[in-house]
Amino acid sequence: MKYPTLQSRETGAALVVSLVLLLVLTVLGVSGMNTATMELRMAGNTQIQEDSFEMAEDAIDIGIAQRNFTTVAPTNVNPLGTPNADRQAQISFATTTPVPDVAFSMGTSTGSVQAFHFDIVAVGQGSGGATSTHTQSFYVVGPGGS
Repeated sequence: MKYPTLQSRETGAALVVSLVLLLVLTVLGVSGMNTATMELRMAGNTQIQEDSFEMAEDAIDIGIAQRNFTTVAPTNVNPLGTPNADRQAQISFATTTPVPDVAFSMGTSTGSVQAFHFDIVAVGQGSGGATSTHTQSFYVVGPGGS
């Protein structure tokens, strides 16, 4: 009886091992590409959301800077002049509170002043339909009622 030599039994083993290693490397490569694609999408979405956040903040800043608000009715702020702008705000009067000190520097005869409290709600819209809504309150000091 003739036994096969060691060399003849190992024929093709290197091919099988290399194919298994190639399969493992392919799976790792595809997984890495999927992870990179997902991270790019997440970064893009974060940037779009940040853009809408900045638009809303800009509308708040413009609304306060314009000083076009009143205690009578809400004021709409549209920085770009079009109703479908990417940032809009509405300023509404909330309440008044007396300022606890004599304020002769305001030029009032009685020395009383009040803080007029306003709320501003701003909406910013980024690309891709992302929106961000912010509410901020502020007050303006002015002469009090007699």
